[in-house]
Amino acid sequence: MEGSRSGKIDLVYDFGVIMAEIDTGKDIYLFTHGRMDLQEKAQNALLAKGFVKEKIIMATPNKVGQVGDYMAMLWRPPTPDQIKIQKITNVEEVEPEGMVGLWKGVSKDDVDTVPLD
Repeated sequence: MEGSRSGKIDLVYDFGVIMAEIDTGKDIYLFTHGRMDLQEKAQNALLAKGFVKEKIIMATPNKVGQVGDYMAMLWRPPTPDQIKIQKITNVEEVEPEGMVGLWKGVSKDDVDTVPLD
């Protein structure tokens, strides 16, 4: 239906195959790698991509997302110029470890990158 918004984005690569679908209504955990000066810029980039402000959650070591949620990581530290979006594919119970914490048990797949303009 023209003009309708499903809250999902299809990603099509040069060879014409749909590689991933992003459900922008899901929670997305933002990892700034200590670059809090880029938090607002990153959130604005995710909003422009179609994510909902209330679903953009600052990542912490003691709380992980669920299968189907997303991770948004400023990439490449220490001077990021993009956001890598990854879909959580599995969550295992683990003992927290350092700054990574419980995220150590999270498996994910890369689904997209967004310029950090």
